[in-house]
Amino acid sequence: MKIALLSVYNKKGIVEFARELVGLGWTIWSSGGTENILRADNIPVVDVATIVGEPILGHRVVTLSRELHAALLSRDTDEDHAELKRIGVERIDLVCCDLYPLQAEIARVGSTVQSVIEQTDIGGPTMIRSAAKGGRIVIADAGDRGRVIQWLKDGEQDSENFKRALTAKAEKIIAEYCLASAEFHSDKKITGLIGTEVLPNKYGENAWQTPAALFSSHTADPLALDKFIVVDGDAPSYNNILDMHRLLQTVTHIAAGWHASSGRVPLIAVGGKHGNACGAAVGDYPEQVIGKMIMGDSIAIFGGFVMVNFAVDEKVARALRHHGMTEKNDKGDVKKRLLDGVIAPSFTPEAIEELGRKGGKCRMIANPALDSLTSDSLDRAPMIRPVRGGFLAQPNYTHILKLDAPEIDIVGAISPEQKNDLILAWAIGCTSNSNTISIVKNGQLLANAVGQQDRVMSAWLAGQRARRSGHDLTGAVAYSDSFFPFTDAPAVLIDAGIRVIFASSGSVGDESVKKLCADRDVTLVMYPDKLGRGFFGH
Repeated sequence: MKIALLSVYNKKGIVEFARELVGLGWTIWSSGGTENILRADNIPVVDVATIVGEPILGHRVVTLSRELHAALLSRDTDEDHAELKRIGVERIDLVCCDLYPLQAEIARVGSTVQSVIEQTDIGGPTMIRSAAKGGRIVIADAGDRGRVIQWLKDGEQDSENFKRALTAKAEKIIAEYCLASAEFHSDKKITGLIGTEVLPNKYGENAWQTPAALFSSHTADPLALDKFIVVDGDAPSYNNILDMHRLLQTVTHIAAGWHASSGRVPLIAVGGKHGNACGAAVGDYPEQVIGKMIMGDSIAIFGGFVMVNFAVDEKVARALRHHGMTEKNDKGDVKKRLLDGVIAPSFTPEAIEELGRKGGKCRMIANPALDSLTSDSLDRAPMIRPVRGGFLAQPNYTHILKLDAPEIDIVGAISPEQKNDLILAWAIGCTSNSNTISIVKNGQLLANAVGQQDRVMSAWLAGQRARRSGHDLTGAVAYSDSFFPFTDAPAVLIDAGIRVIFASSGSVGDESVKKLCADRDVTLVMYPDKLGRGFFGH
């Protein structure tokens, strides 16, 4: 005879599960609400109280008994069997248990310390962990019940590994539960990360960094990276995943800035290399947006990753591979542009064929959520970065630029088109490695100078990158992710033809910068540094 102990908070599906077990010859033990539900459906069930004694403290202490835990922790030896017989308990072979909704109570508006304590399960986690340690079949996720029933019907194949996988999941669930409690009671002075491997990588950033993998925290976020599906090509590498993450930051900030400013989101295309945008454009026509994105820096985009918020059909795919290409191969045919990946809401079969590369080297990755971006699409999960001996934690970058905010000071004339360009420049610059200068004109990124140690070099490099691509900077706008301490960097931008400069304020050199811009008839947009500074990936 095999015994299953069922004790669940959410009763949905428990009757069907118990009926399947009974049909397989199992005896059911239960108590409280679960027992009542089973009896009402004529499922034969043994009241745990007949074994461990009546519940005490208002039913708060039922399964916390030495007898029950002996039944879970006993080994399959003659000595342990004799000990169980002596205390009048039989071995429990399966535990199905879910927990009080602690995390939901913590998240509930109006929750209190007392209400959280009331929803903190003790018996459930203890029972689950005893079952896990005892090598029992332990089901802590209702989604595994059907799988367990099928496994039992199929003869319990590969029993050790099957039960070990259930144990690992149960321990993870308990770890998340306890971490939520620790975070709440410490007012987030205690925190941590728990995830499940969803995509192993051949290696990390370099070939000698193994093992490496993408882990998921299983959030409800529709834009979480584990919800992006490879529709063709190889699985993304570790570096590809990092590029996807950074592209998503940039694309969602572009969408959020536009949505907050105008109530609409344009078509967006961003090409990235090494985590930073090297091409970006917005507009109303897919092929036009792709062309502008590519020609922002047609050299840097080689081998890059591209993310768009619109479906990729054959025309879009052809623009990605052919737009601006003139170099010919040995056969006299114009070469196709090489890309490591394209990320979009969807792909047509013709687009997949056009974009495909030998060996699956162009990854085509889809997520339908990309076609419905709004100002609510920003990543709001805390940002955590490992450092030696621990980690840093901070809120995510969720600031959205609103040029009509009262804190923003606009000195000079600015057209509606230049305002739109500033939103694009801001979204790119504030999601690129600081220090950054981003230059935009007519909805197209002309240059993104990132990761420099001083702003003079950022300004100079931005101009150089734009000129290398053949761009005329006359009338363009420039974004700086922080203030200018001196006039040297803005002077470089103005000499290059920039007509609108956006930077934060808060430097002792602010007045000198304002005077320079006024004297050169350049519009200066300033935002208090404590509100609008855009450092990222420092």
